[in-house]
Order: sequence, then C-alpha cells, then structure tokens
Amino acid sequence: MSASGKKREQRLSRGLLAAFFVGSGVNHFAMPRAYEQIVPPRLQGDAKRVVAVSGVAEIVGGLAVLPSRTRRLAGPGLVALLAAIFPANLYMARSPERFRKIPRWALYGRLPLQPMMMWWAWRATRR
Repeated sequence: MSASGKKREQRLSRGLLAAFFVGSGVNHFAMPRAYEQIVPPRLQGDAKRVVAVSGVAEIVGGLAVLPSRTRRLAGPGLVALLAAIFPANLYMARSPERFRKIPRWALYGRLPLQPMMMWWAWRATRR
C-alpha cells in the first residue's frame, strides 16, 4: 500500500473510532435507562452518575482522537475506559435472565470484543 493510501486508512480508522465513541457517549444521554440497567449491582446506587460520567468520557475520548495534539492521550484514556466498563458487560453475560431481549450468545459474544476495541483504540491513536 502506498504511503498516501496508508494515511487515508489511518484517518478512516480514527474517524470511525471517534464516531463510535461519540455516538456511544451521546446514546448514554439519549437512552440513560438502558445503560443504568447494566450497571453492576454494587454500583446501582450511583447508576445515574456512572452512566453520565461514562457517557461524557466516551464523548471526550472520541473527540480527543481527532486532533493530533490530543490523540496520543486519547488512546490510553479509551483503553482505560473500556477496562472500566468491562464489568458491566460481564454482569450482563452472567445475568442473562435480566436481559432477556438480548440473545445469550450476544451477551457472551461481546466480551471478546472489548480487548479488540482496546487494541483498535491504542493502534489508531499511535500515529
């Protein structure tokens, strides 16, 4: 692949990563109840705050991917965010009776996506 093709591919990857996180973050405010339901039991008392903080973190992290001066900080921040929200995904997989609208295979299938998302966030923000 040519250098210009590689740069185009990197810009596309960063743009998609940013759109994913900004969209997910905005969704925390558009559909807060859905996110509050997946907050693990030990944090349920603060579910509204957890959802709001994680939504803001996703928006800020996604936007930080775009400018070159904040990009390298965005990567570790998004990796940390993905690690922080992993317990919610694990809770969903381990409590399928609470999430009957989601197929059981999907609850478990999303768990290995987390490390792949971490890799993507890291890789897209290194250049």
